Amino acid sequence: MGIINVTPDSFYSGSRTPDAESVESRVRRLVEEGADILDIGAYSSRPGADDISPREEMKRLRTGMEAIRRTAPDTPVSVDTFRADVARYCVEELGADIINDISGGMADSRMFATVATLKTPYILMHMRGTPQTMQQHCNYSDVTAGVIGELSASLAILQESGVTDIIIDPGFGFSKNLEQNYKLLSDLPLIESALGHPLLVGVSRKSMIFRPLGITPDMALNGTTVINTIALLNGAAILRVHDVAAARQAITLTGLLRSSHTTLAQ
Repeated sequence: MGIINVTPDSFYSGSRTPDAESVESRVRRLVEEGADILDIGAYSSRPGADDISPREEMKRLRTGMEAIRRTAPDTPVSVDTFRADVARYCVEELGADIINDISGGMADSRMFATVATLKTPYILMHMRGTPQTMQQHCNYSDVTAGVIGELSASLAILQESGVTDIIIDPGFGFSKNLEQNYKLLSDLPLIESALGHPLLVGVSRKSMIFRPLGITPDMALNGTTVINTIALLNGAAILRVHDVAAARQAITLTGLLRSSHTTLAQ
């Protein structure tokens, strides 16, 4: 899943595409590198990011979606939003295929019913609070148990609403500190087993990588590939990334490793 941010303030400057021309250029690159899905967002979710109105979010998304459809009309598009009205607009008016909700339905009580009506796949992510407050909510007795418990409760409501095509995102970097992020990474097999849906992992160039290495997001590609490889070995089904070519290589090589295990087992 290749990231496209029609924002001026996303934490990694290399992902910012604030106009149609830059979106088209980035889309061509992501598709050429092997992206299976394009994920477009217009609301920066970095810690402390500024809030924007639904109208501004829709305006940015229209610019981005129209550019994507001109450039890669057959590539599935996921829209990164926590607002039900924005999700509906993107699916019904702009042709989005998937809803990627960083709040897991917590920010807008109408989201689950909206997704059920739209009949689109839904990415249920774990987060506490809002992008502005989330890092104040890292108080878990056990982060893995907390994430599983909270996602399980949301998952039950989501399924009762009639949504069946669900992907789980543990929410790396969202209301988790450094140690908690790595605990979740280690425990991905437990999360997959407990929740029973495919896992999406989004760690690309995040602070859990660049801060312990003493570098910047611009320098964090190698670290991202290391963590993505671990995630794949621990059961991740989708990688949400800024750098598709590197992720595709990790997928190919870990696939060869799995194939060798299968051959030996036979």
